[in-house]
Formats: sequence, C-alpha cells, structure tokens
Amino acid sequence: MEFSLKPDYEESKKRYEAFWNREIIDRPPVSITFQAKHTVPIPYKEYKNQRERWLDIEFRAEAKAIALSNHVFYGDALPIAWPNLGPEIFSAWCGCGYQFGENTAWSEPCINDWKADGDKAVFNPEHPLFKTTIEFTNLLLKYGQGHFIVGLTDFHPGGDHLAALRDPQQLAMDLIEYPEAVKTKLETSQTEFFEVYDIFYNILRSNGMPITSWTPLICDGRYYIPSNDFSCMISEQMFEEFFIPGITNECKFYERSIYHLDGPDALRHLDMLLDIPELDAIQWVCGAGNEGYARWVNVYQKIQKARKGIQLSINLNELPLVLETLRPEGIWFSNIQGIDSKETADKVIELIAEWK
Repeated sequence: MEFSLKPDYEESKKRYEAFWNREIIDRPPVSITFQAKHTVPIPYKEYKNQRERWLDIEFRAEAKAIALSNHVFYGDALPIAWPNLGPEIFSAWCGCGYQFGENTAWSEPCINDWKADGDKAVFNPEHPLFKTTIEFTNLLLKYGQGHFIVGLTDFHPGGDHLAALRDPQQLAMDLIEYPEAVKTKLETSQTEFFEVYDIFYNILRSNGMPITSWTPLICDGRYYIPSNDFSCMISEQMFEEFFIPGITNECKFYERSIYHLDGPDALRHLDMLLDIPELDAIQWVCGAGNEGYARWVNVYQKIQKARKGIQLSINLNELPLVLETLRPEGIWFSNIQGIDSKETADKVIELIAEWK
C-alpha cells in the first residue's frame, strides 16, 4: 500500500502493529507533523449559515486534501482524512434533531417518552445525513487514493448515543426509573451500530484503505474507539450494570480498540475497563486544567501493568520522566509538544529508540 504523503507508510505500519501487540520492533510509534516548505493556499468560501458550510462536502473534501498536502508526516504521523459531520451523527441518523455550530455539532433528544417514542429512535438508512456521510466518504476516497488515508466518522454509539436520544440528565434518571427500557435500547442500538460500522468498513476496505478514524491509529481489520463520556455522571455500580456489557461486546466486535477515557470523573471506571480482555489500549484525556504527565504517572503505570497500550500526548520536557517511569512496549507518542524542527525531531526519535 502506497500513499504519496507517507512514503514510509509500511515501516510505520509495522510499528503500529507492534504497538497493538504491546511489542517493540525498533521503537514505539512517534507521531510528528510539520508544515511543508512549499504550501498551497486553502480555498475559502462564504456561507449563509453553519449548516450550509458543514454540508458543502465537495468543497470540504477538496480543502482537506490541500490541507494534508501542506504538511510533512514525520516519524509515524499519518495523513488521515475522515468525514466529520459532528460527534453525534449516528444519533441523528436514528432520529435526533441535529444542529451545526462553528466547530462542532450537537443533537436534540428524540425520545420524550419511552413507551411512545422508544421504538421510533432507530437507524434510518434513508436519512439525508447518512447519505451525506456516505457521499463524503466517497469524495475523500477520490481525492485520497494513492495520497492519504480515509477513515471512519465519529459515531459515538453506546451510552453516549442513548444520552443523545434521551438527554444526559434524563438518562441518568432513567437508570433508576426505567432500567429495562435503557438496557433494551442499548442492545438494539448496538446491533444497529454494528451494521452501520460494517457499511463504512466495507467501503474503506474495498478501496484499499486501512481502518482508522478521529484517533489516528491504523488496523487492516475492524478498529475503533469505544467511549462513554456519560459515565462521568454515574457510579461504578451503574456503569458495570448498564454499560460494561455493551463495551465488552463492542471490543469483541473489533479486532483492535482503544478506549477514550475522558476526564477525572471517569477514572473511577478504569479498573473495570482494564478487566476487558479484548480491549487493547487506553486513551486517557485528563481534561483542561488537569494537564501534566507527572500528575498521572500512577494512572499510566496501572494501565501498563494491566498489559494495555497507552496513547501519550506530552510536552517535550516531560519525555525524560516518561522514559523513567514506563516501559516502551505498548506506548504510542501521538503528540509531543515543543518539537520545533526536524533536528529536534530526529534527536527525540533517537532518544526514544534507545529506550529499554
């Protein structure tokens, strides 16, 4: 497989395969991106509203292709484009209203009453936004063929999908008042999601693409990023009862998975997640105001002790502490802030390669 924006793709692919297996070939994967010496201006258009801007997918696909060409993907950084229509697009396909803002999109609940509306909130393959996502994917494939990787959109299934269908605060009450309705909807919506996932998976694989998404890891089989941001609102007992079964099934469905653990209030669920044999790695997001590798060394060590991989985003001055407190097996440096030149990048990569 060849991509003009990543001529050493096969070398990096081997490092990512080793990462998934918590092994080392020569070093952990290190993602570093620079602006190219010669760049092309990215086109600009005026729009009447945000919805019009988001849904101009022909223009967005062309602009994304140009933006990627303006960068050098150094180390193991990968040139990836994915059809972003906001983080709750799967819920929109299932009946939620959907609004577009400047930088994100959000859904409006469509289940006002479980008995009256529960059966209506189902995936609709004729939904205009579903068809738009298919078309967006195909446009990116047209621009990307031989040049860059095209990935899956941000689906947000599971607990976050139900929180979108129902509203997060209302769903929290439903766990007490309508537990069976919640469990039933989690099961049926997961079946729908697996079918949707495979639609996009088959499109990408039939076009020779590895599988990736908004977290730029790669796999030739099914890969995705399980998550449950809603979990910060509930206890360990409720998380285990309502959501661990679905997350476990999701990890079994994929060949490779990295869990998106978002914020200190979600940390109480980490032990249960680490007990899922099929889960490969953890993406720990500490949240604004909680930054600093030293603050979370014990969390990373716990993850590594459980033989799970780790996505790391650090500052350059934190690298020595990382090398001192963790092992290289199963580490992916997704971002190292403070690398401002190719010379610095080479020194960092050499230092990481010597890590034993």
